Amino acid sequence: VYLPPDTNTLLSVTDHCLRSRHYVNVIVAGKQPELQWLDMDAAIKHCTAGLGIWEWASNDQDGDPDVVMACCGDVPTLETLAAVEILRQHFPDLKIRVINVVDLMTLQPQSEHPHGLSDKDFDILFTRDKPIIFAFHGYPWLIHRLTYRRTNHQQMHVRGYKEEGTTTTPFDMVVLNELDRFHLAGDVIDRVPGLDSRAAYVKQYLRDKLLDHTNYIHKHGEDMPEIRDWNWSLGKSGEPAPGR
Repeated sequence: VYLPPDTNTLLSVTDHCLRSRHYVNVIVAGKQPELQWLDMDAAIKHCTAGLGIWEWASNDQDGDPDVVMACCGDVPTLETLAAVEILRQHFPDLKIRVINVVDLMTLQPQSEHPHGLSDKDFDILFTRDKPIIFAFHGYPWLIHRLTYRRTNHQQMHVRGYKEEGTTTTPFDMVVLNELDRFHLAGDVIDRVPGLDSRAAYVKQYLRDKLLDHTNYIHKHGEDMPEIRDWNWSLGKSGEPAPGR
């Protein structure tokens, strides 16, 4: 089961699926324009591994992360990166590791699926004791079922589809299912030890943004420009930022 987050990863997994034999492959991809996160070479490497750390979105290279933010699916990836940007702007010392999952079966143990990660590799990526905020395109319980044997499963908090929503704006559908950037950022504040004591103003900012969103769509019938036109802006060392 593949959930590519952008066009290049979609091309890579489609090429893999068309070449495979004796498999039932499922690709979950949207039909709307999406931001592009990886160039083709990076996309092939990422899809071959099935999941991995996005170093350009992470800032934990010098030590252990304070929190792992994982995502699987195009919209969850977008919202996770937007949440990371909010958190890094308000808490520049917060160490965040961003992990994107393309191949859902990598979350299972090797004993259950040939694409599964070993327990050691899973612990290295997701840590053994840090909070994990996981944004998923489908039902949250599926992630829990795939990872319940893992060391750090108790620290895993999954946001996903809750069968909420009707005809509304794209971002409002995400908000109604509490999979949006503001809920994800709030989850990090609630679960990282010591962060809540200095986050009162940020929590209020997140609440106000959700109210602004609701008021705006009721008045204009479309998402706020800052949502529609959002793009990753935290480039490193003068390198062009992904998402163009």
